[in-house]
Order: sequence, then structure tokens, then C-alpha cells
Amino acid sequence: MATTTHTNTEAAHGADHAAEAVGMPQLDFSSFPNQIFWLIVTLVAIYLVLSRVALPRIASVLAERQGTITKDIARAEELKQAAVDAEAAYNKALADARSEAQEIIAAAKADIQKELDAAVAVADAEISAKAAESEKAITAIRDSAMTSVTDVANDIAKDIVSAVSTAKIDAKSLKAAVSSRLKG
Repeated sequence: MATTTHTNTEAAHGADHAAEAVGMPQLDFSSFPNQIFWLIVTLVAIYLVLSRVALPRIASVLAERQGTITKDIARAEELKQAAVDAEAAYNKALADARSEAQEIIAAAKADIQKELDAAVAVADAEISAKAAESEKAITAIRDSAMTSVTDVANDIAKDIVSAVSTAKIDAKSLKAAVSSRLKG
């Protein structure tokens, strides 16, 4: 029974309050000045905490981040300039090496051409010497052949004249006749 009395008392008490309060308690205009006061106090406290503690920390982090970004950008520019300088030096070295290689090739060509000209001159001299020797040999063979032809012609003419005629022919006149006939 005691529990029943307690429950009845609570129900009666709740009914009394229900009759007093109409609607939501947040919208009770009689408590607005008190709520506005505590709202202002809370906002000022939040503002003070943010402006004194959180915002300076955030500002220092942002400043540090901006400094790091600025340093990184400056370092990147330095590295970019160093890369451009290195590329320019590489291209210059490459151009110098190419021009030096061209000079070496030109010098080698000139040396080879000199050696080739000297070898051609030596070969021409040897060919000229052999041609002169061959000319001498041909001239000697021709002279020998002409002498042999003259001797054979003289012998044949002597045999023909002896066979055709019984008269004695002078060898000198026979050689002169054969010689004039061979010359043309």
C-alpha cells in the first residue's frame, strides 16, 4: 500500500505542474532574460578562450605552414635554377665535345688524305717507272724484231734472186733494196 500512496502523490504533484506550465519550457518568455544573460556570458567565455588560446595557436600553425611553404617554394626555385644551369652546362659541354669531335675528324681526314696522296704519288711513280721499263723492253723487242725481219728479208731476197737469176748480186745493193722496201 505504501507504494500505491507514493505513486498517487507523484501523480498529483505532476498534475499540478502540468496545469501551470503550458507549452515548451524553452519558449517560456518569463525565463528569457535569464537565458539571454547566460547566453551572453557563455559566448563571452567562448570568445575569450578562443581569442586567448585557440586562435593564437591556429595563427602560429598557419604562420609556420606559410613559412614552410615559402621556404619550399624558394628552395624549389633554387633547384629549378640549378637544373637549368646544369642543363645549360651539359648542352655547352655537348656542343664543345661535338665541335672537338668534328675537328678531330677533319684532322684525321686531312692526315688520311695526305697519306693517300703520298701513296698515290708513290704508286704513280712506280707505274711510270714500270711503264718506262716496259717501253724500253717493247722498243728493244721491236728493234730486235725489225733486225730479225730485215735479216730474214735479206736472206729470202737473196734466195729468191739466186733461184730466179744466175747473176751474182752485190750484198750491199740487196740490203739497200730490202731496207728501202721495208721502210715504206
